[in-house]
Amino acid sequence: MSADALTQLLQRAEAVLARFEATLPPPLPKIDWHATAFRCRKLAGGRCYLEAVPQPHSVPLTDLTQIDRQKERLLRNTAAFVAGRPANNVLLTGARGTGKSSLVKALLPQFAAEGLRLIEVDKTQLVDLPDIVQLIADRPERFILYCDDLSFEEGDDAYKALKTALDGGIARRCNNVLVYATSNRRHLMPERMRDNLEHQLDEEGEIRPGETTEEKVSLSERFGLWLSFYPFSQEDYLAAVAVWLNHFKLKMNAETEKAALRWALMRGARSGRVAWQFACDWAGRKPKERKVDLL
Repeated sequence: MSADALTQLLQRAEAVLARFEATLPPPLPKIDWHATAFRCRKLAGGRCYLEAVPQPHSVPLTDLTQIDRQKERLLRNTAAFVAGRPANNVLLTGARGTGKSSLVKALLPQFAAEGLRLIEVDKTQLVDLPDIVQLIADRPERFILYCDDLSFEEGDDAYKALKTALDGGIARRCNNVLVYATSNRRHLMPERMRDNLEHQLDEEGEIRPGETTEEKVSLSERFGLWLSFYPFSQEDYLAAVAVWLNHFKLKMNAETEKAALRWALMRGARSGRVAWQFACDWAGRKPKERKVDLL
């Protein structure tokens, strides 16, 4: 073969390789394992990687009021997990704005020094849980997969993916991974009146739930620890307002209490979130603007 022919052959081969390389997915970015919090991201081609969150948002545990029982149980479960002892996946359900998400995020500064890491996973990314778990399976840290405001509709593929992640499929369940999820739905799926019509009585009169109800309950039952959050009473709400006002170096007085109650009435709810929003609004006003009739 002549030199010119060999040169042409090499050029053609390089062109073919260049076109082939263009079809390959980009390499996964290097994961910053020094970070304490991550988001799941997808690259072209559908591969997952963990993006570090430089400044994770959290609320001090002492600022989360009126949920002492839930706080105690979650702290005990998480302490066992980071210590390498048996622990449960956790489902936090109940009234909106009562501190479910804030309580999970408050765990990170509490246990980060002991190896706890938090990975935020959106509901649309649940189908990628096997890939996420593969990334962290051999790491020495302890990872909580955090799914916020979780709910499903019937036929949702992510529903089955989460069930597999909680109980494990054919692969073994990773000892360094737990799932903490928050939801306004106790069983994570809509409950309809027709589901109750499927209940049947056996020969001895025992009520047996229908298949639809069994399916809906089967996912929530895979969470070993359930924590329920309830709407705040007026007393609880005002106590939360006082905590957040103190955060802004303000004091509760008769005028402030009236304003806080009117604020809750306008919002149609009493919760920790509403208390925080009122405190932000009140602290942002000039002193002469802090009047009930200016709300």
